[in-house]
Amino acid sequence: MLRVLARAVRQAQSLTTLVRYHSNHPIVVMDELKAAVTEQAALVRKLKESGPSADELNKAVEELKIRKVALQNAEKAATVVEAKVDRGKFENLMKRRFFYGASFSLYGGVAGLYDLGPAGCALKANMINFWRNHFVVEEDMLEVECTMLTPESILKASGHVDRFSDIMVKDVKTGDCYRADHLLEAHLEKLLEGKGVAEEKKEEMSAVLRQIDNFSLQEIGEFIKKYNCKAPTTNNDLSDPAEFNLMFGTSIGPTGLLKGFMRPETAQGIFVNYKRLLEYNQDKMPFAGAQIGQSFRNEISPRSGLLRVREFCQAEIEHFMDPEDKSHAKFCEVKDTPVRMYSAAAQCSGAEVMCITVGEALEKRIIFSETMGYFLARIQQYLVSVGIPADKLRFRQHMDKEMAHYASDCWDAECKTSYGWVEIVGCADRSCFDLMAHAKATSTKLVAQKKLDTPITREVVEVGVNKAAVGKAFKKEGGAVMTAIHALSDEEKLKMKEQLASDTYKLVVGDKSYELTSAMVSSVGTVSKTEHVREYVPSVLEPSFGIGRILYCILECNFKVRESDEKRTWLNLPPLIAPTKCSVLPLSTCPDFTPYVRQLSSDLRKLGIPNKVDDSSGAIGRRYARTDEIGIPFGITVDFDTVKLQTVTVRERNTCSQIRVPVSATPDLINKLCSEELSWQDAKQLYPEFLGQETT
Repeated sequence: MLRVLARAVRQAQSLTTLVRYHSNHPIVVMDELKAAVTEQAALVRKLKESGPSADELNKAVEELKIRKVALQNAEKAATVVEAKVDRGKFENLMKRRFFYGASFSLYGGVAGLYDLGPAGCALKANMINFWRNHFVVEEDMLEVECTMLTPESILKASGHVDRFSDIMVKDVKTGDCYRADHLLEAHLEKLLEGKGVAEEKKEEMSAVLRQIDNFSLQEIGEFIKKYNCKAPTTNNDLSDPAEFNLMFGTSIGPTGLLKGFMRPETAQGIFVNYKRLLEYNQDKMPFAGAQIGQSFRNEISPRSGLLRVREFCQAEIEHFMDPEDKSHAKFCEVKDTPVRMYSAAAQCSGAEVMCITVGEALEKRIIFSETMGYFLARIQQYLVSVGIPADKLRFRQHMDKEMAHYASDCWDAECKTSYGWVEIVGCADRSCFDLMAHAKATSTKLVAQKKLDTPITREVVEVGVNKAAVGKAFKKEGGAVMTAIHALSDEEKLKMKEQLASDTYKLVVGDKSYELTSAMVSSVGTVSKTEHVREYVPSVLEPSFGIGRILYCILECNFKVRESDEKRTWLNLPPLIAPTKCSVLPLSTCPDFTPYVRQLSSDLRKLGIPNKVDDSSGAIGRRYARTDEIGIPFGITVDFDTVKLQTVTVRERNTCSQIRVPVSATPDLINKLCSEELSWQDAKQLYPEFLGQETT
């Protein structure tokens, strides 16, 4: 323990605070420093009681002071000073530069539907490309692309037809619909901001807010009545809460007899292709399937721009593993990654968010498997890399009643925005739910096998089927019926034997049922069977990324206003995902500049660097401002020295500083800057700074 504390103090002294950095975004981890201060304080008290030499006591007190200062500095670093986002300016920029906008706006628009413009499309494409590299390529995942149109039987088996719903209330006079929990949440927040509210009442309402996602339909209704919640626009009374299924229904084919839905998630396409994927992976476990595509949810009251929409892009992973072994081969690589965790227990008690490494979270049973910890760390790495500040990220655990019907545990990566904390990635342990549901509905084994070191012998129940009798009774469906009989559990087989002795047996296969007679089953008996492999239904861990939500959070978190000019707004987008990496600007309309502009633009494109040429006649400062607005990180300016000396200026967006670079070296420099092989500070060491023109 003392060695650990000494290490913590050495880190604190050398870095001033125990702050770990990832992509220039600080994550403050103070648990070790707090433990160090507590331990040293106890030592000082013990020394004072035992009466040691003055020199020994002074050394201990001095050490305590050092640790306290380090802890204070760390606490200051941990305090995030919220810079309020001017949402009016932000939304104006998004609309003016067409990052995104309401769909069908020419016809008045439709709530919950949005179009991405050129910059938004490029940003999304870069996010997805990096997601593929970060997850699919690096983790050797198996990517699929499945149809969005889904027959009802699949979603009936998965539970979505019966349980995929939100709680809705209506304005009793106008019929306007609202999502009940969101309405209650907004009403309570408004009450808390009001004057004259007793402290006891505030604590009560705060406790309700903390657990707003954990209440049942009945409890939500009771709170709406208790706090006199009304329709927001009319102040009319609200109806009793009711469940509203979020799926878009449709019919498949011209007859309209085959009912279907637009998929509410991409996951089911992976589950129903499990057998194919396992075979493709040469029956090796564990493995992961991945899919990127559109999903659809008929939201009750879409709001908050891209944060709550009816059509959206998802990137989902289904990691299949042995339910008896949820370890991960690469967990050791991420176990020291610090994350901010908000457990279900902390939410219920009102405790603070905890800063902890995923390794410590596993040791303390805050998370229950290495695989969950591994993916939480990898999710955070992705989000920080694409531009979400780590100090605006946390992982919040779902409470019991909030948990999806298929999940045994779930953590949401949430980002702090002007709308509050917003879920952008869900990481759910779906256990064996989906594969078992589809196996039962189709009477198909969806299992994996593991070779046993020592064979085992066990008693199993086997059924003898009269194929002729089954075929005669059920015609083309006879094969499915026989498969379903053999797929019954041992308990069900014995139950069938008992019923057939005096009556018929009702066999259920999916949404159909078949009546079996004793003539169809020749025998049911127990036999000894030696097994050399263990057969099991894989458990599934699912990270699910809302690409549109992440895109919005990136844009809002990186929206800035120049200190020197409040009218100049800009986007601090990382070069990794910036829609355009570099601008090429001639200083004026001088025709001598044209060949250089064209050549530089061509050379950049050959290196795969998207660039934008702005040869309009506006002032260079104004053109810099235009490129800053769409987040272009670097700018090349061709001027008269380019013609004379064969050099150009390269400008960095964040600092507005410039350097002078030979024309021939410029494309390679931009490539290294965009790939983060070289930092801007490194570039300034290589080339002279240029101060000849105003850039701010």
